[in-house]
Amino acid sequence: MLDDLMQFLVILAVSTVLLVMVGKWIAHFFSSPNHSLIERGTYRLLGVNPEEKMSWKRYGLALLLSNAAMLLLGYILLRVQGWIPGDSLQRAAQTPDLAFNTAVSFTTNTNWQAYSGESSLSNFSQMAAITFLMMISATTGLAAAGGFIRGLSRKSSADIGNYWVDFTRSLYRLLLPCSFLLALLYIWQGMPQTLSSDVVVNTLEGLKQQIILGPVASLESIKHVGTNGGGFFGMNAAHPFENPTPLTNTVHMLSMLLVPSALTYAFGSMLARRRQGWAFFAAFLVMFIGFLSLIYSAEQAGNPLLTSLGVDQTQSNTMGGGNLEGKELRFGVAQSSLFATVTTAATTGSVDAMHSSLTPLGGLVPIAQMMLNNVFGGIGVGFISLVSYAILTVFLVGMMIGRSPEFLGKKIEAREMKYVMLAMLAHAFSILGFTALASVLPSTMDSLSNMGPHGFSEVLYAYTSGTANNGSAFAGFNANTPFFNTTIGLAMLVGRYLTLLPLLALAGVLAAKKAVPAGPGTLSTATPLFTGLLIFVVLVVGGLTFLPALALGPIVEHLLMLDGITF
Repeated sequence: MLDDLMQFLVILAVSTVLLVMVGKWIAHFFSSPNHSLIERGTYRLLGVNPEEKMSWKRYGLALLLSNAAMLLLGYILLRVQGWIPGDSLQRAAQTPDLAFNTAVSFTTNTNWQAYSGESSLSNFSQMAAITFLMMISATTGLAAAGGFIRGLSRKSSADIGNYWVDFTRSLYRLLLPCSFLLALLYIWQGMPQTLSSDVVVNTLEGLKQQIILGPVASLESIKHVGTNGGGFFGMNAAHPFENPTPLTNTVHMLSMLLVPSALTYAFGSMLARRRQGWAFFAAFLVMFIGFLSLIYSAEQAGNPLLTSLGVDQTQSNTMGGGNLEGKELRFGVAQSSLFATVTTAATTGSVDAMHSSLTPLGGLVPIAQMMLNNVFGGIGVGFISLVSYAILTVFLVGMMIGRSPEFLGKKIEAREMKYVMLAMLAHAFSILGFTALASVLPSTMDSLSNMGPHGFSEVLYAYTSGTANNGSAFAGFNANTPFFNTTIGLAMLVGRYLTLLPLLALAGVLAAKKAVPAGPGTLSTATPLFTGLLIFVVLVVGGLTFLPALALGPIVEHLLMLDGITF
């Protein structure tokens, strides 16, 4: 137990140190008036003016058009894969619905995979379509965060910056260098990085075995630092080629938390409100620790159904104990629980254990974090989501005490709240609406490997993961059907753009407002009290929205498990 807690503390401590360094750098390159040589060359190549100031509408339009172009390119590459030479395994092209789902998935930073990478994609597709879109989607999210924060910092301004500048700087000054360094570390630790598709070896039994190879390290680097999550192999980070050592497992988790946590410090630096940035980080951290405690205690307690069969699940000096079904023994309960919490808090979707094999309460944690979508959250968008909840908190408190709500010196009025609620409702309607639709269709049953509440949880998890742009899944759910490929693809688009664009509009509206001096009745948003109120509002709104769905899935499954019933 003590060793497990020390592992948790080390990860959180190192993340806190890194967020300061990276946060300073993010704030610097988003605020710098200077363009590097390679950046100026990129602007000329794209034909854009880096000095142009964009309103939120032009900023959002540029974001949409760039993403649409990349989505189309990814779709075409996946559709013509079978015609591209160089694949010794001669993998076929993806079907239209699967290619649509995959292209949308990697463009929206979701990385939902209704296929197994090693058997479905050539090395060219893994690099030119998958890794490329991973880089683009992560850069888009970080650029959006830069524009959003800049909008909050402006006073009486009509612009929130230049999307192309934010995009280019995010790519060249952070994500590409980080990915390069991480790839070198991963190669050192034993990850393959080769253009060879496979190698045939002789096993100890004298048989021949085909082992799939490819450019794994380069994909893995942006996969985690960009909160992407899609795996080169179907087993994702549980595969020894994607996660060969305890060091790589630790670096994976630190990479996932790096940028989402650093944005809190960047926010404080860009607005000269360091305490506000730390207040947001504290909100992230408290919710994260709460969910980590729940999943770890549930998994370490084990499965009572196995105990009744005589399986010893107690922890001792010689045995880790707990529920080890679906887990890599080299990571055990502690590392698997921590990884599951990190990957769904940061909406990455990478897994080093099978989430469907978690206990019901353990499985509730990934679903709940994705539903909230602001426990760190994905690169850029998670922080934006938390700030929108902070504005909602300010509004609710202001209404209760009878004063005009203010945030960062700007009055919060009806227009701002409409944008906040539009983003929140789009997220909720996508999850619950698509889940309800799939649950009443008889054909859905063919995709489920489990009935009862766990089968419902599989469907709920799928649409929650898609809408939250996470990408992980309850294994056993066959999502590769035209219906699920299409509807989960639509959920990913809603979760990405119908939540992001209203919040960019919010930043634009606040940028145009004059700052008002704080009065005696102004609620300070950089205090422990406000942090507590923010967490309370996040949990209450999330609970009121999603608790009925959770009650039909993991909660009732937990109660039935205690009664000796399984599915």
